[in-house]
Amino acid sequence: MASPPFGVIPVGQAFITTPSSAPSETSFLYSIGKCESIVVCLIPGTTLPAQTAAAVYATSATDFASTSAAGQAPNFTFLGGIGPGQESAMFDVVSYATGADGIVVGISVEAADVVAAKIQQLPPPPAKSTTTNREATISLAQAIISNAFDFIASFSGSVGPGGVEVVPLKAFENWWKKFESRVRSDPSFLEKK
Repeated sequence: MASPPFGVIPVGQAFITTPSSAPSETSFLYSIGKCESIVVCLIPGTTLPAQTAAAVYATSATDFASTSAAGQAPNFTFLGGIGPGQESAMFDVVSYATGADGIVVGISVEAADVVAAKIQQLPPPPAKSTTTNREATISLAQAIISNAFDFIASFSGSVGPGGVEVVPLKAFENWWKKFESRVRSDPSFLEKK
């Protein structure tokens, strides 16, 4: 390989195309500051050798430095792979970033069937709970209605022979303006109640 065919994009940081080091012609290491996720991709116009794929690994920068200094192999964890048909992938790496040191991402060109077997051994991603999302939505709706009711109740009055309780539309408009302003300045204010 003449030049590294990979790019690494740490979410919220600059696109990296030059590895920090290359232990071999098919292995590349990228030192990255603390981040939650990374995108690894093949640089456009580059291809991997036939029947190969790129295996993506990660470890904490602290672990990498201490094991390397002791002459030991770093404890890399397999994240997944990219290759023909899937030229990019996003990986969650927040658990590897300890302290402010960040992480080291390793990309190794390996036999495609070996990478595929490693991918098959990865645990399935956790299923998203629709119950939790539904409960959060209901809780948010209740907080908004409660906030509106508390504000508007002070404007209520009785009209007509039956003493029907009414609220002027202007009161609702005032609540909405204040509510929007408060959400913009502190989006979590409803959670504090």
